[in-house]
Amino acid sequence: MRFGTFLPQGWRFDLVGIDPAEHWPTMRALARRADAGPWESLWVYDHFHTTPVASEEATHEAWTLMAAFAASTDRIRLGQMCTCMGYRNPAYLAKVAATVDHVSGGRVEMGIGGGWYEHEWRAYGYGFPEVPERLRKLREGVEIMRQAWTGGSATLDGREYQVDGAIVRPLPVQPGGIPFWIAGGGEKVTLKIAARYASYTNFTGPLDEFVHKDAALRAHCETLGRDQSEIVRSSNFNTIVAPTEAEARDRLAAVKARLLPFVGEKHADRIEQEYLGSDGFGTPEQVIERLQRRAAAGLGYSIHYFPELAYDTSGVELFEREVIPALA
Repeated sequence: MRFGTFLPQGWRFDLVGIDPAEHWPTMRALARRADAGPWESLWVYDHFHTTPVASEEATHEAWTLMAAFAASTDRIRLGQMCTCMGYRNPAYLAKVAATVDHVSGGRVEMGIGGGWYEHEWRAYGYGFPEVPERLRKLREGVEIMRQAWTGGSATLDGREYQVDGAIVRPLPVQPGGIPFWIAGGGEKVTLKIAARYASYTNFTGPLDEFVHKDAALRAHCETLGRDQSEIVRSSNFNTIVAPTEAEARDRLAAVKARLLPFVGEKHADRIEQEYLGSDGFGTPEQVIERLQRRAAAGLGYSIHYFPELAYDTSGVELFEREVIPALA
């Protein structure tokens, strides 16, 4: 199994209590730490407002961070989980990503999806299109980026996007263009887009749901004549590890206490339950066992979000010592 880690950027209230002037030094230090460690990739979210409630707390912009991490790390790959197609013109996004690929020496991933966070869509003036329109944007946008990264220009007269000879030079460093991670588990449309374009998929849910969506992806690949083994399956996990389950619960209680003033009791209780139900929660032995079951079902890449990371690295250190070597 391959491993990625999310870095705190504020979106999940994971920089609260830290002076904003120290946010970038904190993120940069954690990126360099991951770069020196066993992780294959680091990730941020593409969001503008905090979740699950919008607030005045900082949320740092994903593609700006991509460029900054590209310049301040040497080895680790750089991804977003996931870029919202509706937030940027796809030809412009292709240009941005190609530039960052050069800054990084060819280490960029393109996590891309249809988007869902209605509050920030409307707040930023994008409206909030119905699902079919968002998925058309995703499909057309990915086609535009594919053209741009393989041929140096893109032309498409689509329902959502119209570009006419948009030049994207230089091409990305990576031969064939930047790898697509098509995020989302929609079985009729999203996974069909993934079957056509993706090097990676990213969908979550219980193990039986993962298996069901994987079967849907395989069916689309068969229809399109694509070898399904060319697509790596990935999932994200909310992760808190500790030597004992009791200590893991104590760590979760501390995370909940930090979030409570910002999200309220109802949301804090829901977040707590999400962690308790995560395959990334518990002792290293418990996490290893659950991820082994996922691997047997086809999971090839797991990406872990550690809510304590900006404040305490002992949990991620334990994960690096015991979980990754058992599964990598």
